[in-house]
Amino acid sequence: MQAYERASMALTRDPRRFVVTGVAGFIGSHLLERLLTLGQRVVGLDDFSTGHRRNLDDVRQRVGDEAWRRFRLIEGDVCVEADCARAVAGAEVVLHQAALGSVPRSIADPLATHRANVDGFLTLLMASREAGVGRFVYASSSSVYGDSAALPKVEEALGRPLSPYAASKLMDELYAEVAARVYAVPVIGLRYFNVFGPRQDPDGPYAAVIPRWIGELLAGKRPTIYGDGETSRDFCYVQNAVQANLLAATTPSKAALCQAYNIAVGERTTLSELFRVIRDGLAARLADERLAAVEARFEEARAGDVRHSLADVAKARRLLGYEPTHRLKEGLDETLDRAVAASKATRD
Repeated sequence: MQAYERASMALTRDPRRFVVTGVAGFIGSHLLERLLTLGQRVVGLDDFSTGHRRNLDDVRQRVGDEAWRRFRLIEGDVCVEADCARAVAGAEVVLHQAALGSVPRSIADPLATHRANVDGFLTLLMASREAGVGRFVYASSSSVYGDSAALPKVEEALGRPLSPYAASKLMDELYAEVAARVYAVPVIGLRYFNVFGPRQDPDGPYAAVIPRWIGELLAGKRPTIYGDGETSRDFCYVQNAVQANLLAATTPSKAALCQAYNIAVGERTTLSELFRVIRDGLAARLADERLAAVEARFEEARAGDVRHSLADVAKARRLLGYEPTHRLKEGLDETLDRAVAASKATRD
């Protein structure tokens, strides 16, 4: 944790001007909260296509009005040049989180995924170049490993993309590398592995598995596991992703630039194991024996889903100083505590 502590202290001593795209989204709102807590000035860009104003309201409540005055929201689209130019004007660091997520969504509507994830990425990247931004950190994805069966995943060994979403994130990495080589844009990519935590949207057909299952169990429903339950993932708590962004934003190492990094924990959990941990954790917190007896339903595996995912985070440790602070249990404990508290507050 020494590198992260040093980065946080450096930002506190020498505040910078940040841009966070997708600021009303799940990861973006956590970045905003941390940056404001550290005394930074932040411009947020969001079109609220998938983000929520309630996330910004929650951040404001947590950081207080004084810190909130250092935040400026631009309601705009990363695909619109003028919106991007306005957002990055005078910025020192861009943390690009805006994207249209979900493998199934991308299969259903590949054009929308391409527009948001590729056109939007390139538009923002070029606006950042024109503005002379000092660091461009962007969210990539473990989906770029595609059909590679090798475990753990190492950054240099990619497979073939299995979905339009995966293809869009791979194109982002290619454009970032070109921008670094041709235009000298200082870029760093972060390949997130199944990030989860508070404020992750539990609703809709494309909700991530952890918030969806929590919401369904709290509502008295039986969650669905796609496949045989032995599909595994490297689940990464959102504060690990926040740490990685701040390290990427502040590292003085030139060797760390123009690189993509796995951001995860380095541990694998099957979906069946995950379901039991979530169910039992909720049942214990609510003292609900009926909830403890709920069993998941099983349906056929979905197209585009990889079978297993496990990250090697040695490169991020070596070049960024990354060290995950939360394993699955610690992250789920915080997530379930807040979910149960919110559920009780709603009932009351």
